[in-house]
Amino acid sequence: MPPLLEKLSRILWPVFLLGHWLSCGFVAWMLLAQVNFAYPLAYEALDVEQHIAHYGPENRYRDNFADTSKQQHIELFSQINHAIHHDANELSHITFTPRTGNTQTLLRRDEVLHLTDVAHLIDKVYLLGISAVIAMIISGVLLHRDRSTLPRPKNVVLSVCGTIAALIAVVLIIGSKKVFYYLHTWIFPPEHPWFFYYQDSLMTTLMKAPDLFGLIAALLLALWLLLWGATLFMITRFWPRPLRSATNKEQA
Repeated sequence: MPPLLEKLSRILWPVFLLGHWLSCGFVAWMLLAQVNFAYPLAYEALDVEQHIAHYGPENRYRDNFADTSKQQHIELFSQINHAIHHDANELSHITFTPRTGNTQTLLRRDEVLHLTDVAHLIDKVYLLGISAVIAMIISGVLLHRDRSTLPRPKNVVLSVCGTIAALIAVVLIIGSKKVFYYLHTWIFPPEHPWFFYYQDSLMTTLMKAPDLFGLIAALLLALWLLLWGATLFMITRFWPRPLRSATNKEQA
């Protein structure tokens, strides 16, 4: 390989591999979003119905939320998911109707503000994801065209899995709730509320936060790794072998 192409490949391979990793995470997020982040399964696994039955009557701002059905809870989560991904203005119009027939808005102003912040964060995630896909495609085309030597898959897998294992270890040592709260203070505007007690927020009660978020994170990571591993296998399987140099051809 000419020296210039060799230097270029040293830059393009990290771009391609990082772009590939982020692209798989982006696709995993989009797939989970299409199925409401498996909320119906989480609803059963986390016993959300019992949680709502306990904390619903204690809410200081909304009445009779405990007198709503499982199907309505799933539909409310679906509406929130749709709003934060498509139109945050819909958040203030989400309502629930208990058996008493007294329709009420689900979210208070502070909850709408927080979920609007979440919607803005998701917009940035989508921008990052699209950028990663573009970077992966461009760098991949250039590397493929020049038949650049593929890095050893074993080294790539060990590097990624080792990094993930180290991050998980750090989270377990610090404590998942502490990390969860720190990320919120770091990501969201300091003047915007993001912590809500169950007695003050039907949103938090409906989601049994932060338990639901931990389950979603585990599902996201599992699907992310599955997509990444499967596509990495396909890349290594079909990546073209480097062409032999003219010198090697003459010696053959």
